[in-house]
Amino acid sequence: MSINIKPLADRVLVKPAAAEEKTVGGIIIPDSAKEKPLKGEVIAVGNGSKDEQMVLKKGDEILYGKYSGTEIELDGMQYLIMRQSDVLAII
Repeated sequence: MSINIKPLADRVLVKPAAAEEKTVGGIIIPDSAKEKPLKGEVIAVGNGSKDEQMVLKKGDEILYGKYSGTEIELDGMQYLIMRQSDVLAII
């Protein structure tokens, strides 16, 4: 699958990991109550900015802050676009 989007400057496009389904005593918790994933895969990266070199690359598994990025939908899939500085670590 090829995504035709190129983040600008120090932004990255991230595919969030699927939220883990949790059960409590046999009760399945609905999607709206699932824990928001804090890790994902970098799908595309910008070129960086004059003040910040791009260190992330396509395919990196990352950890990011709980409220980082802007949610977008492309071809029916959910993605986040965020600044490189919102990424906490490469795993």
